[in-house]
Amino acid sequence: MPDNNQQLEQLAINTIRFLSVDGVQKANSGHPGMPMGCAPIGYTLYAKYMRHNPANPKWLNRDRFILSAGHGSMLLYSLLHLCGYDLPLGQLKQFRQWGSITPGHPEYGLTPGVETTTGPLGQGFANAVGMAIAQAHLGSLFNKEDIKILDHFIYGICSDGEMMEGISHEAASLAGHLKLGKIIFFYDDNKITIDGPTSLAFSEDVGKRFEAYNWHVQHVEDVNDLSSLETALKNAQSETSKPSLIITRTHIGFGSPNKHDSASSHGSPLGVEEVKLTKKNLGWPEEPDFLIPTEVANYFKTVTEKGMLLEKEWNDLFKQYENKYPDDARYFKKIMNGDFGEEWKTKLPVFPDEGKKIATRTSSGKVLNTIAPYLTTLIGGSADLHPSTDTFLKEFGSFSADNYRARTIHYGIREHAMGAILNGMAIYGGVIPFGATFFIFSDYLRPVIRLASISKIKPIYVFTHDSIGVGEDGPTHEPVEQTASLRAIPKVIVIRPADANESAYAWRYAIEHKGSPVAILLTRQGLPVLDQNKYPSAEGLLRGAYVLLDCAGAPEVILMASGSEVSISLQAADKLKAEGIKIRVVSFPSWELFEQQPEEYKENILPSNVKARVSVEAGVKMGWEKYVGDFGECISVEKFGASAPVEVIMEKYGFTPEHVYETAKKALAKIRK
Repeated sequence: MPDNNQQLEQLAINTIRFLSVDGVQKANSGHPGMPMGCAPIGYTLYAKYMRHNPANPKWLNRDRFILSAGHGSMLLYSLLHLCGYDLPLGQLKQFRQWGSITPGHPEYGLTPGVETTTGPLGQGFANAVGMAIAQAHLGSLFNKEDIKILDHFIYGICSDGEMMEGISHEAASLAGHLKLGKIIFFYDDNKITIDGPTSLAFSEDVGKRFEAYNWHVQHVEDVNDLSSLETALKNAQSETSKPSLIITRTHIGFGSPNKHDSASSHGSPLGVEEVKLTKKNLGWPEEPDFLIPTEVANYFKTVTEKGMLLEKEWNDLFKQYENKYPDDARYFKKIMNGDFGEEWKTKLPVFPDEGKKIATRTSSGKVLNTIAPYLTTLIGGSADLHPSTDTFLKEFGSFSADNYRARTIHYGIREHAMGAILNGMAIYGGVIPFGATFFIFSDYLRPVIRLASISKIKPIYVFTHDSIGVGEDGPTHEPVEQTASLRAIPKVIVIRPADANESAYAWRYAIEHKGSPVAILLTRQGLPVLDQNKYPSAEGLLRGAYVLLDCAGAPEVILMASGSEVSISLQAADKLKAEGIKIRVVSFPSWELFEQQPEEYKENILPSNVKARVSVEAGVKMGWEKYVGDFGECISVEKFGASAPVEVIMEKYGFTPEHVYETAKKALAKIRK
């Protein structure tokens, strides 16, 4: 389109505005103000600067766009429809309705062209940092001096609210430190929040803050000045050593006579009469709703055509790459399809019982470092806790602005951002991302774990120091309710291995699994290695629960335990066996995996006619009631921990073979009555 065709450009921008306004009004729910203000940004990106192919939303070298301010979702849906993505106009008319693919906030995997799930403020912004890390790492592995197969930008729009959220500070700081120059975000500086003007709670100089974070910062004084927007974009694209923030003065509810620059246009429809006034004010026909002028529709068809041509050019480039670097090309295609091979599984270590106790955090670290050479895009790290979480990949260096090829990421003391960065990496693909911290700090990650589950992606969370067994650090660092809290999030796979060999199988599951996040809970304290010649294979972990110790005939009592309490339960079982009691011990590392098993398997492990059951887990009992039944007992922690050596605190809280033995006898006595 000729640069001087300002009339057509404004027509296209107003089309975006009024598709958004009409969608919100029809739903009688939503956020019209942000799309009205940011339509020029969306138009400039999608129609003129972004390299994307609506006919193939998964083209590997596409530019990504993240609407981090996800409440303005009608802006994104309008753009996707106009550009030719598989999002029919009828879906815009079903905004926020049952069964539609236009939910109130964008959802990854639901709507073609939506790159990540956003809405909780700051999440998308931090996801972009994860995507940029994945791109930088994969680019360092596969790009060549003469052929760069991954060479694109990650664009986005963030809001005033996101500038206030702590996660944006964490993520921006790390992005600037790592010099992730492929990130370009527009800051929708409309100076309005739900409560009213941002000045009620917010007066800092955002530009100076981001400059201090080592970002390239520009200011556009009027979002409707398309020339200034384009100049800023070009400048940002040319600055490759810093991420870019373009602070853009926008006007929420732009064009609305009564709700322009007003909080009333943030989270509520304009109203029928105000929609009419706004259309009149901007010279837009009052009828019909969801109008797309023919000349605008025709123009956006060229966006689709351009996108198909761009992908064809890249496909031709990749053919050159295949001819010149066939091994790299073959491997690149495999990992981007989620195929990481089989060899690594043959390298999983087997831990013999040598009479020494090994903390599962330690055995997990050995597993990671054993398989890392055979999983070349296994990448991750911890929130400043590598010595404690054992997650440093020793042979592969520290990821930095000078070494994107390295595979240990130092997230800094930024747990919330770490989680969202993992989500971005998982969505980008090609890598197996993991992040570690103490389990007590999983609370900082809870919002991102939930979003990962909604998005059906698989970051791997490594949570060490998993119970009151932390000991001397005391109640502030001893997770009590966190295991139950994680289990409460739908689809999250929680695994609490009992020993070193279960830790190995936990990693096997986490890497092989697809479609939901995995959390591995690991001990600080040493645990006995269960002799694989004496007990069944730890491979039983893959089924969530398995019989570790059994009796001849039907059991009278079943002990169920996870993690560090399994070995305690085995000791208690010896005392019960000595009295002639038929006892079964079930290692129960994952409720979620157990519930996926056939009913026949579950009945075989936990026969319904065995009523005397005891659960043993150093956390709140919430949820165990399902497995112990009406007559069973739970050995649990129903108060906060304490500061003491691990042996003392475990004894004081009842996690001893003697107390498990007594509780089993109590459960059996109830049945015999």
